[in-house]
Amino acid sequence: MLLGACALAALAFPLRSRWWGGLILAIAEAGIVGGLADWFAVTALFRRPLGLPIPHTALIPANWELMAARVGTMVGSRVLTREYVTQEIEGVDLAGLLARGAERLTRRDLETFTLTLGRWAAAELTPRAAGDLAIRLRDRFLGRPTAPLLAGALEVACRRGLDQRAVTALARALGDALGRPAFREVVGEAVDDVLARYRERMGAYPRFWMGVASLLGLIDRERLVAALHAGLLQVAGDPDHPVRQRLTEALAGLPERLRRDPALAARVEAATRDLLTTPAVARVLEEAATALQMALVADLAAPRSETATWLVERLERARRALVADAELRGEIDRWVKARVIELVERHHDRLATFIEKGVLALGPQGAVRLIEEHAGDDLQYIRVNGTVVGGLAGGLLYAIHLLLRLF
Repeated sequence: MLLGACALAALAFPLRSRWWGGLILAIAEAGIVGGLADWFAVTALFRRPLGLPIPHTALIPANWELMAARVGTMVGSRVLTREYVTQEIEGVDLAGLLARGAERLTRRDLETFTLTLGRWAAAELTPRAAGDLAIRLRDRFLGRPTAPLLAGALEVACRRGLDQRAVTALARALGDALGRPAFREVVGEAVDDVLARYRERMGAYPRFWMGVASLLGLIDRERLVAALHAGLLQVAGDPDHPVRQRLTEALAGLPERLRRDPALAARVEAATRDLLTTPAVARVLEEAATALQMALVADLAAPRSETATWLVERLERARRALVADAELRGEIDRWVKARVIELVERHHDRLATFIEKGVLALGPQGAVRLIEEHAGDDLQYIRVNGTVVGGLAGGLLYAIHLLLRLF
């Protein structure tokens, strides 16, 4: 358009003495001026026209940080307001999505997903990482009150019959682990540490008789570990074992005692802290986590994984409940939306900062390229319109000039 206006001006210049030649020349000249002005204006937004240091040009790169802050404030405070986001969240039919998703899933899908995810997680969690994870969980556990957490966990376990399974699994796992020399040595060190602590708290007379018993071989680390090993195997294999029954009875009454007896709760807290902070127990936790990781890897690699089967059964039960129980879907819908809205209310002030950092991450040149890629055609039409509108304005002014000359 600009080149066409220049060509039209060159052709009309020899004919400028005639009224129509002058009109065409005025239109062409005004079109050139309008096109150049709009080219300069649009170019000045992104860079310096012709590289010249003209003031108030390259506006976006020069004011990039301020523009990013204003974009973040505008989007966070005026576009994505708390009321708008809350309204949009409440309008999502989460219950319907859950129902449709549960209907489309099959048991085969759940089995494939569980096995794939389980094998990936087991492969990523190396034995060393499993030991580190056990130590970190221990540290997090020590930072919280133990008695209320233990009471709630025991109630749920007893109500669902998980206490018997836990006793069996724990006894079998520890019994199998004690069959390995390395783990047996670690447990032996823990026994020595416990006996040493016990001797320190005893008086001189009981300590003397314990020393005599140790000399006679009555208190021997290997004998204690072997007895512990045999006892664990018996507890794991006999559902009616007296130790198992006593454990079940004790576990059933322990939650209420933990809540009502402050002295017992304090002793549990102190005993847990003393036990878990010993180096020997730390090594036991690492060995147990390693053994559990190896057992999990072996189980998931088997043709029929017991762990995956157990998980699939629970997931299938949950899927059927979602399909059949509209009230359950409604409760999940309300709970999830309430939690999401709470997060929005709590962290909405960070939204402007988040958007600002996202815009800043583009960088000034990146933002210029992004805007030009998405609005390049429109910017060209602005320049075209400048040429056309300038030419029309020039023609109108020249027409007015001709009319005034007639009078």
